Amino acid sequence: MPLPFLTADRAFDTADDVALPFDDRERWRRPYRPGPWRVGMAALLLLLASFLLFAAVVIALTDVVSSAGFCLGIALVVIAAALRMLRMGVWVGARGLRQVSFLVSRTTPWDQVVNVRTAQQPVRWLGLPRTVQGQALLMTRRGRAPEDVPPLLTTHNADFMGRPSAFDRAADTVEAWAEEYRGPQGR
Repeated sequence: MPLPFLTADRAFDTADDVALPFDDRERWRRPYRPGPWRVGMAALLLLLASFLLFAAVVIALTDVVSSAGFCLGIALVVIAAALRMLRMGVWVGARGLRQVSFLVSRTTPWDQVVNVRTAQQPVRWLGLPRTVQGQALLMTRRGRAPEDVPPLLTTHNADFMGRPSAFDRAADTVEAWAEEYRGPQGR
């Protein structure tokens, strides 16, 4: 039994032919669910953080407070990294397109977006230096060469590895947002 309230793609299961399923367009939305690779890595980091927190409690009970504080600090950094990893991806909203990476977030206003398209090209496998043939969702910005902008989504990143239909759905949704908000100057 599917649980549609837990998924980001629940609007695609309805009978409506609405290309843009979100009611409140002022909020930033990720048009897809985080993939199993991303969720699995975050879960492992949170498991490591739980061990670090337990170690901090045990160390604090032995009256070595400075070491317990150090363990607590490391656990908080690991928790922050896991949460940031879950926020990574492409977000869309009425103000533009936001690309969230681990350390940096880049927001491109819709009036700067010239084109959003899917292309067959070599893509990085799970963000590692190794490349494989796959699909990428590319954005062309006004005043920038297409090579200067990294791909928004790829079929081999942590969100879409082994989920080609989810990539197609997410790419279509981002393209639909771009088509609606880009305005007449981008077309």
